[in-house]
Amino acid sequence: MLGLVLGTAVAVWVADLLSKEWVLASMTEGEQRPVLGELLQWHFVRNPGAAFSFAAGSTWIFTILAAAVVVFIVTQLRRIRSPLWAVAFGGLLGGTTGNLTDRLTREPGFFVGHVIDFIQVWGFPAIFNIADIFIVSSMIGVVLLVLMNVGLDGVRRTDEPKRERAAEVDGDATQPLDPRDRPGDRR
Repeated sequence: MLGLVLGTAVAVWVADLLSKEWVLASMTEGEQRPVLGELLQWHFVRNPGAAFSFAAGSTWIFTILAAAVVVFIVTQLRRIRSPLWAVAFGGLLGGTTGNLTDRLTREPGFFVGHVIDFIQVWGFPAIFNIADIFIVSSMIGVVLLVLMNVGLDGVRRTDEPKRERAAEVDGDATQPLDPRDRPGDRR
């Protein structure tokens, strides 16, 4: 699964980087271009904060958070055995690395660089980029996998009653334990 995680991450990072380089080469800051009328537009902005330019003066905090996400995912790589988790973590890793690259390499400087945003959708209050799309969709995927009790190994856990699990440990999964047979309940 390592190849799937890293392949997804690299594909997302490259797509994000190339799209931002295209915006920088072909648009001026603040410029808007209709793609599908008002439904979808390119609108070039430099974002010093998080979504909706939240906490614009705290770019360094988002740099640290992004680096922490990258480190966390890298520490989990060996545990991933599920293609769904691999794609989710790969998308999150690629998107986070894309925006982290901006924060480390773009103006106004190292660690406080502004993220290049350019996708504007009618009715949506934020302007975003390809990395943001993958961060959000990957997090939705992670939440769904957790809600469905799918482990990093791809095995779906069920909520078995504790008594049945205890019986399995004792070697007889067909007979639930008698409550009087529990250790510590000697009468």
